[in-house]
Amino acid sequence: MKSVMEVLKDNFNKTVNIRTSPGSLDHITVVTADGKLALNQIGQISMKSPQLILVNMASFPECTAAAIKAIRESGMNLNPEVEGTLIRVPIPKVTREHREMLVKLAKQNTNKAKDSLRKVRTNAMNKLKKSKDKVSEDTIRLIEKQISQMADDTVAELDRHLAVKTKELLG
Repeated sequence: MKSVMEVLKDNFNKTVNIRTSPGSLDHITVVTADGKLALNQIGQISMKSPQLILVNMASFPECTAAAIKAIRESGMNLNPEVEGTLIRVPIPKVTREHREMLVKLAKQNTNKAKDSLRKVRTNAMNKLKKSKDKVSEDTIRLIEKQISQMADDTVAELDRHLAVKTKELLG
């Protein structure tokens, strides 16, 4: 359950953010002839200014077109420009509309995290039910209550993080 929480926090920091950092492009997956690779594995990502990220594709110039396509389709509202093996990624001004879109994305991420949490809870309950012949029913009920309580607490924490992120995005 903690890992579900960590994944959500990590996701919020990488994709659902107003401030841009070179690491915000790291998670983008580029489909190449060699398979799927992370953008930071085939290109050198750096910030020229707060409004511009540069991706130097000098080490893999043949992947430039695939990298541009991946950046465009990343859902981050980016429109890269090419200069030889250098990809310029201008960062758009953050509009109210963009902030609201980020809030929607944050809600989707939170719902995915809740789904993952439900799966974890279901798996734990199933494992517990399989051990019925080894443990007394009272103990099983007690552990079921504990698992449910942990799941409920984690859901509350997920909702709290979503509320904080929403407040941060909408200002």
